[in-house]
Amino acid sequence: MYKILIIEDNPDIVANIYAFFEPKGFELDNAHNGISGLTLAANNRYDVILLDVMLPGMDGTKLCKKLRDELHNKTPVLMLTARDTISDKVAGFDSGADDYLVKPFSLVELESRIKALIRRHQDDHFRHSIEVGKLSLNTEEHTITREGQSLKLTPTGFKILNVLMSTSPRVVSKNELEEKVWGEDIPSSDALRTHMHSVRAQVDKPFVQAMIITIPGVGYQIIDPDKI
Repeated sequence: MYKILIIEDNPDIVANIYAFFEPKGFELDNAHNGISGLTLAANNRYDVILLDVMLPGMDGTKLCKKLRDELHNKTPVLMLTARDTISDKVAGFDSGADDYLVKPFSLVELESRIKALIRRHQDDHFRHSIEVGKLSLNTEEHTITREGQSLKLTPTGFKILNVLMSTSPRVVSKNELEEKVWGEDIPSSDALRTHMHSVRAQVDKPFVQAMIITIPGVGYQIIDPDKI
């Protein structure tokens, strides 16, 4: 089930959240000030963070900004606060919060907001991650692995592989591939072939089976060799 971090200094609110969510199978963790809340968020994995704005030690807006800018933590953040002006909400969103719920709030609505945030976050992660067989590419983290081994490509090589994996197993014509990688500023005719050689050296050469296939006179495709 989902794991929630509650950073809230009001013990009654914390107790109510625990009483509502624990029987539903949620796993909860909590901190009563900004400093300890930031430490928990930095050292543990959570599906969502419920963050009060007015906190001792460090306010929620500053905490959220540190999470995003310094720790590069992308866990969905739902701010809980009695402040309900437009400027307060704008400040919360500018700090990196994903949603905003004004106190007092319905626990049923809170649950609905939490599940919506988690779904959205999972959908975003899925869009960022592409897999063809044992080859994985993450556009957000700019990483590529095959059979657990990390691969290193140039920015152009990364774009080429992204196009081929996104359309797999369809064959991508040379013209389409060049257009998607370089737009209207297509370099010399040998550029694509040169980059494809470098991509193959990383994706195929160290492994037993090739994944990148050349269709003479047509273009390229990437396949899962285990499905041949």
